[in-house]
Amino acid sequence: MRTVEVCVSPDLIPCYKLEGKIVVVIDILRATSCMVTGLGEGLAGIIPVEKVEECQKLKDQGYIAAAERDGKKVEGFDIGNSPFSYQDAALKGKWVAVTTTNGTRALIHSCHAKEILVGAFLNRAALVKYLLSKEEDIVLVCAGWKGQLNVEDTLYAGAIIESLEGKVKHSNDSALIALHLYEKAKGDMLGFLGNSSHLQRLKNLGIEEDIKYCLKEDLYDVVPQFIDGKLLPVLLTVEK
Repeated sequence: MRTVEVCVSPDLIPCYKLEGKIVVVIDILRATSCMVTGLGEGLAGIIPVEKVEECQKLKDQGYIAAAERDGKKVEGFDIGNSPFSYQDAALKGKWVAVTTTNGTRALIHSCHAKEILVGAFLNRAALVKYLLSKEEDIVLVCAGWKGQLNVEDTLYAGAIIESLEGKVKHSNDSALIALHLYEKAKGDMLGFLGNSSHLQRLKNLGIEEDIKYCLKEDLYDVVPQFIDGKLLPVLLTVEK
C-alpha cells in the first residue's frame, strides 16, 4: 500500500526522502490558500520565490508582485498575502510573482520530489481526487511558522490523511498526530484554532475574514502544480 508522511516544517525536509514521491505543500494561513484562489480565479500562473529581492526583480520585469513578511504586505509591492486580493478580475490571465514568510520557502525546498502540488481546504476534494489517481507515495510538507510546527497546517494534513484512509497508510508519527488532531477539530475548526499562535497573530492584523475564508472547503476544482519554478493549474471536475 502507498504511504503518506507529514513533515511539520520546511526545516525538516532534509530528514525525508522526496525523490520519486509526491509532495503536497501546505500553508493554510495564507499562502497556499492564495495560490489556489488565484489559479482558481483564472491567473495564468504564479512564480513563487524565496526572497523579497527576487520578487522585486520580477516586479521590475513587469510581473504583478505579491510579497508578505510576518503577515503583512511588504511596502512597494502590488499585493500582499490575502486571498481576496487574488479574486480581482483584473488579474485574470496574468502572471503573479510571490514571496511569503513560510509557504514559498516550503515549495522551493521541496524541489527534489517527483511532483509538487499545493493544498488548501479550498481545493481539498480536488487534491484528494488527484492523489488517488496517482501511484506514488506522498509527503505532506507543512510550511509552519519560521521553522516551527503550527496547528492549521498540521490540521489540514490530517484532513487529507482522513480522506485517503484505506487507500494510503500513514508511515510516521507526525501523520498519526495530524490525523488525530483533525478528528478532534473537524467539528469546529475555527474554534479549535482560536488560541493558536498564528491565528492570534493574524487577528492582531485585523484580517479575520481571511482566516474564515481559508477554512472554507472545496470552492475550487484546481490543483496547483509546481513545475520548472512555476505554479500552473491542473483542472479537475469534482462532485460536490
